[in-house]
Amino acid sequence: MHRVEATIFAANEPVGRETLARIVGKSCSIDLLIDNIREELRGRPYDLVAIAGGWKHLTQPAYANAIRAAVGSSETKANLKQSEVLVLMCIAYFQPITRGELSSFFGKEVSRDLIGHLRGAKLIASGPRSPTPGAPYTYVTTKDFLLEFGLDTLRDLPDFEALEDAGLLSKEKLLAGDFPTGLAGGEKEHETDVIEDQLS
Repeated sequence: MHRVEATIFAANEPVGRETLARIVGKSCSIDLLIDNIREELRGRPYDLVAIAGGWKHLTQPAYANAIRAAVGSSETKANLKQSEVLVLMCIAYFQPITRGELSSFFGKEVSRDLIGHLRGAKLIASGPRSPTPGAPYTYVTTKDFLLEFGLDTLRDLPDFEALEDAGLLSKEKLLAGDFPTGLAGGEKEHETDVIEDQLS
């Protein structure tokens, strides 16, 4: 158990099941070991969290202010505009998706620059070629996307249909720039026209 905990503690990236199995053997239950480590960490200022397909030690959110006061902010969050968050959200929910399909969704062309910025932030990557005429590239989210938003897998995204049924999300709301609080990072654009300009 201590070898697993030490490996996860020392790693910069989440440690996957395969790596842990090499340490303790394939016959050992990784899930049971992780549960035991989490039980030992109960009440501590940090926890073992399933994220991006592996496990990582993360401090509890309640201690964020104390850490910032002591060592400053080491935030590496992507600085995204609302328009970029909107496109990223569509890619996350409807991947693999082409730039043309994104443009159809928004009713305006999604610029190559916007896609390039999301690719540069390593939040999206090229997916399989679309079977449509011309075989355009599709876009998919990356492991860095999961890390950025604290997700273990894409199944951890809020259920899109449930959000629609609850009246919290709809295509009309997305196009108007009205989406759930906390999804946008970076600067906030208040005008719909500004959002639309970023898409074209």
